[in-house]
Amino acid sequence: MFRKSLLFIFIISIQNSLKAQEKPEFRGVWIATVTNIDWPKTATSGSENQQASFIKILDAHKRNGINAVIVQIRPASDAFYPSTLEPWSQWFTGAQGRPPQPFYDPLPFMIAETHKRGMEFHAWINPYRAVFNIKDVTVAPTHITRIHPEWFLTYGDKKYFDPGNPEGRKYVGYIVRDIASRYDIDAFHFDDYFYPYKIAGLEFPDKASFQKYGNGMNKNDWRRSNVDSIIYLISNTIKKINPKCQFGISPFGIWRNYDRDPERGSLTHAGTTNYDDLYADILLWLKNGWIDYVTPQLYWDRGSKVAPFETLVDWWNDHCYGKNCYIGIGIYRAGSNENWRNKNELPAQINKIRSATNIQGMSFFSSKTFEINPNGWSDSLRLNYFKNPAPLPIIRK
Repeated sequence: MFRKSLLFIFIISIQNSLKAQEKPEFRGVWIATVTNIDWPKTATSGSENQQASFIKILDAHKRNGINAVIVQIRPASDAFYPSTLEPWSQWFTGAQGRPPQPFYDPLPFMIAETHKRGMEFHAWINPYRAVFNIKDVTVAPTHITRIHPEWFLTYGDKKYFDPGNPEGRKYVGYIVRDIASRYDIDAFHFDDYFYPYKIAGLEFPDKASFQKYGNGMNKNDWRRSNVDSIIYLISNTIKKINPKCQFGISPFGIWRNYDRDPERGSLTHAGTTNYDDLYADILLWLKNGWIDYVTPQLYWDRGSKVAPFETLVDWWNDHCYGKNCYIGIGIYRAGSNENWRNKNELPAQINKIRSATNIQGMSFFSSKTFEINPNGWSDSLRLNYFKNPAPLPIIRK
């Protein structure tokens, strides 16, 4: 009788364990460093305070059920790690090129603390942005814009690598190779900044490189081919150095509108799209297997007249090409309009994502928003939606 009771208890415990086990789900958060959006709080707080602050951020996200962080380590051709190729970031030490005091390498520290909590570390780098604001930034003598000024174009108040210049693409490949060979990151991550968002009445000044490298293509196709080339280069570089390391892209949320592409476009009315304005053909990269996951930035609310969140979730669900898809949620928009003031908006977005059969999770922009617990949403994640830990999805190579 005693043995039967023990067997019964054992079976019940196994059933309860299985019931509590969540299916694999990516639960990510972006930690932006440009202009000290999320971390470090100030660039001059000192090494010990920066480390303590990062640990505090990780612990808060761990309590909320987050299992991955996407940390910006190269915001503008600068570095949040010691590099022979690029200077220390001004947003880390207060002045571009100045090392941290006391000296340490923050990248292995961040990776180790992230892994210690059972979370993935995705290294977020910006491929083209070189100078964030030409009026306010003092550029270090070792910055690549000083060494090779011919590789760069000024557009608005920023400097960018000319995407049409093959030497600039090779250089970004060297950056990725250097990071991949020295650090145990789980993924490289690019966001939505490819060709810059257009400034009304101002043409991107790449006429000279188009004349030199255009090879008879029309300019739009040539620009897309330039971005395709860097994605292909980065993909191959990562695979050669560390085949286990992932490569993910977080594009603007709309590939093309229906009126420009009735066959594959989404039922949206956005003024900007990846394909036609940023020259980023995300679907090609997914279809060709150049990237391992996509995290489209669906920062709109449900029922949006321009780009309804629910419409775009369905569209991306149908256009993953067998790769992992994690939806980017704009939690920073809390309180910005009637829908984002509704405490049910975020839960409804999570439920919509979870109902999509080809989508494996979500990511939130950005980290600091959780500190104010808008609409009680940090509590909702911790106590309800992310109550049970979830394993990360398997990457489909």
